[in-house]
Amino acid sequence: MALRLHAPVVLPADPACSVVRDGVVDVDDHGRISYCGPADSAPTDTRAPALTRRLGGILLPGLINTHAHSPMVLLRGMGGDLPLLRWLREVIWPAEAKLRPSDVRAGMTLGSVEMLRRGVTTSTEMYFHADEMAASVLETGARVVLGAPIIDLPGLRWQSMLAETERWIDADGLRFGDGDRIELSYAPHSAYTLPIEALEAVAASSSDRGALVQIHVAESADEDAEQRAAHGSVPSMLDKLGLLRGRLLAAHAVHLSDADIALFARTGTGVAHCPGSNAKLASGIARLADLRAASVAVGLGTDGPASNDDLDLWQEVQLAAMLARLSTSDATALSAADALLLATRGGAEALGRDDIGALEEGRWADLVHVNLDDPAFATGLDVPDEQVLANLVWAAGSRTVTDVWVAGQQVVAGGEPTRVDRAAAQADVAEASVHLR
Repeated sequence: MALRLHAPVVLPADPACSVVRDGVVDVDDHGRISYCGPADSAPTDTRAPALTRRLGGILLPGLINTHAHSPMVLLRGMGGDLPLLRWLREVIWPAEAKLRPSDVRAGMTLGSVEMLRRGVTTSTEMYFHADEMAASVLETGARVVLGAPIIDLPGLRWQSMLAETERWIDADGLRFGDGDRIELSYAPHSAYTLPIEALEAVAASSSDRGALVQIHVAESADEDAEQRAAHGSVPSMLDKLGLLRGRLLAAHAVHLSDADIALFARTGTGVAHCPGSNAKLASGIARLADLRAASVAVGLGTDGPASNDDLDLWQEVQLAAMLARLSTSDATALSAADALLLATRGGAEALGRDDIGALEEGRWADLVHVNLDDPAFATGLDVPDEQVLANLVWAAGSRTVTDVWVAGQQVVAGGEPTRVDRAAAQADVAEASVHLR
């Protein structure tokens, strides 16, 4: 045992969203969890752990951001009052054409720091210069599921982008880095930005390598009218092209029919639900209650920090619950426990991962410590379990996160990153953003 964390409350993120009182989490020498449960049942060892820490608050799994474009911190605030397609075509894509590799690295470093400080230990990223993003994440100590976009735009050839993804996976494998911090994926942008032959090629290539495919699906009502007219729906199109036969993560998935939801359930397709971005861009409200009722694996995503405009997944936890209740006129549609599980265990399930998202033996020790020194916890922890969860989800949020570990290594202490200088990361983004305006 390398580390033992002892806290008044531990939330393992098991399917029941249990609240463990006087709990312990043990971490082995490889950065994986060896025990999580009550302190009085914790294993004893004649060899004392290298370090035992008694914490004064709540321990829970690191949150999982299932859809992000984090280097877009460079573009934050640009075109914020435009609808999706105009925002992309008139503001974002022209600015991104000016990006240099060093810009993306600076943006990803700051984005990673922003997420870690809010308790997000894993993010699923789709962005250019993915090698620079991997280097950033290895520097900050976070975890990432990474995909370089495959898109068909003037000056960009989808064939070369696909080939580059294949070369990288073949060279380094699907996962690499200390604690398997990097997972490589395929990232076709969407059905409306790629020809059919490109999507078919991605399906075949990703199947050969057993890799995750992440793709924007049915985000706004008018983005893919041509594809829906030809195939009935985007999910139906993706199924016909073979993309639903492997691991697929559908980002947004706002405009789905009953048949689409049933198809996702039958094929094990995961959904990255992005309520904040969908609301800001007026894309719509995804059918979260129906997706959950069909047992579709759903996680939460922030989308990019130029369309949200932050990387705070705790806000998505609240928005997911609020919008689910509002859209169904049912105040019980999504409980605090349900919402918290979407950001942890649900995110892992949407990604097809069983090694993150919960505090269970064998999973990576990605942990978040929430401090009680906040008005949200003025009533303390000696309250019913439901009230502990309600105060955490509805009242506390990211401001109460003080310490974060990834693979058993502390990457945030006292609210600040331990591996990089936040002020320097912010200065780098300020400098890089000048030529993008």
